Amino acid sequence: MSPKHPDIIVALTGHDGNAFTVLGRCCQAAREAGLSEDEIAAFMAEATSGDYDHLLQTAMRWFEVA
Repeated sequence: MSPKHPDIIVALTGHDGNAFTVLGRCCQAAREAGLSEDEIAAFMAEATSGDYDHLLQTAMRWFEVA
C-alpha cells in the first residue's frame, strides 16, 4: 500500500524514538512539501489519537518513512 503522500520522505531511522520527535519530523516535512495547515492538523489529530504504535502506523500511511 502506497502512502497518501509518497513524495514526502520523513527520516525516522536512527533517530530518537520519542513521539514528539516523530511528530515534529513529520510536520516539518509536510510544511516543507507545501501541505496546508488544515491537512497537517488532520495528520496530527489522527497520529495522536492512539498509542506510539498508532503514531508510527499513521506516519507510514501518510508519508514515505525512511
